Amino acid sequence: MAESLDAAVTALRAGGVIAYPTEGVWGLGCDPDNDEAVAHLLRLKERDPAKGLILVAASIAQFAPWLEGLAPELHAPLVASWPGPNTWLVPHNGRSHALVRGAHDCVALRVSAHPGVAALCQAFGGPIVSTSANKASEPSAMSAAEVRQIFGSELDAIVEGELGGLDRPSIIRDLRSGRVLRA
Repeated sequence: MAESLDAAVTALRAGGVIAYPTEGVWGLGCDPDNDEAVAHLLRLKERDPAKGLILVAASIAQFAPWLEGLAPELHAPLVASWPGPNTWLVPHNGRSHALVRGAHDCVALRVSAHPGVAALCQAFGGPIVSTSANKASEPSAMSAAEVRQIFGSELDAIVEGELGGLDRPSIIRDLRSGRVLRA
């Protein structure tokens, strides 16, 4: 895994798109601060840019710039649910690029409990984009072989590893209302 992790970090820093196992499905990722990389990922997935994307990190500290200015009482649900398969829609504070937010006034954030995802974000030095490895409206890839079948040589790296054992993608909740948007 170390060799594929190093290759993935190199690809991320060069503006590439990678695939990696997450808690429940295989994911695609890129540097969320590289608009060209995010646009390339959206094209690969054939995803509507208005939908926005999730960012995943190794720790809540990696999200400090995204959480700056957040009301103190809104930190408690984040701290209580991370790390874990819980994605929160956090009010946008000007830190996220438009392609990451999509047509929303929030940014979707998750601190992963998956050791491979955490190692990837730690090695990269910050959050990465995390979206299911599939074409729009198609089933998510559940193995590296399926990722290769769907995307062929269009990816810059694939991180070796296993899924985290969940049978679905992460839960998505709105931080301000607590409302569940994806169970």
